[in-house]
Amino acid sequence: MFNSFQDSINEIFKTDVAIVQKNRIHGGDINRALKIVLDNGATLFVKTNSFENVAFFETETKSLETMSKTNTIGVPKVLGFGTDKGMQNIVSDFFDNKPFSFLILEYLEPANKNNDYWEVFGRELAQMHKTRSENFKTFGFFHDNFIGYTKQINTPCNSWINFFRDYRLLPQIKKASIYFDSAIQKKFIKLLDNLENFLFEPQFPNLLHGDLWSGNIHCGPDGKAWILDPACYYGHSEADIAMAQLFGNLPSTFYAAYNEINNISADYKDRKDLYNLYQILNHLNMFGKSYYSEVIFILNKYL
Repeated sequence: MFNSFQDSINEIFKTDVAIVQKNRIHGGDINRALKIVLDNGATLFVKTNSFENVAFFETETKSLETMSKTNTIGVPKVLGFGTDKGMQNIVSDFFDNKPFSFLILEYLEPANKNNDYWEVFGRELAQMHKTRSENFKTFGFFHDNFIGYTKQINTPCNSWINFFRDYRLLPQIKKASIYFDSAIQKKFIKLLDNLENFLFEPQFPNLLHGDLWSGNIHCGPDGKAWILDPACYYGHSEADIAMAQLFGNLPSTFYAAYNEINNISADYKDRKDLYNLYQILNHLNMFGKSYYSEVIFILNKYL
């Protein structure tokens, strides 16, 4: 971890470099993003947050590196992360010279999508899901990370059903308890007690992106799909597919290609909303009661 933004870019390029251009990139809810051009011609993508939130970037680094090591799908290369005291730094004017944390990634030059963009993405995502870890054999992850700005608990567990109950649904339900009366809370208890009636154990833990909505799928410089902003863990591949459908379906060619390598079960649709209950609860906790009715709709669907 670096303790200065300037020191980090000097170390990355093994020489003193200067920023000659910086542009704000809009679109994210959690972090600020910048495109930075250096005097050596290099272009970087930089994510920034408050000084105390450096853990966002430390855990994202591990997620990106874990996906990259599968050699299956496009993932931006991590160049470094750290903190900066913000004292007249050329980047710190975005923070009124306040301390900040940062993550430096390779910049993905915009390109047109290849004709087989969705088919290739389907196959590559399926290959990532089917890659077994040499170092992690259970459900969970090497450490906790973040889904949005909510801490995501990744305590290792030998059962997918128990993991999803104890470390996905339960923490979100507890956090959202202010929205639920006693009758709704009893329904949640019943759901958690009967989760094995709705979910099943996969053959082995699958590496998941963890936050795979369409905004985190990006066309890279090679015209193929690259995946960004992960919240990785080892779980059931269906959870990633469900998240990808939460805010709209992907093209049918994606699913056909995905099924060539990792077949989506015919009864997956019976579980899809249950997987997404975790994501909708998280949105309720982050953004407020506009997501309440959707949470209740899914809860009533399974009880």
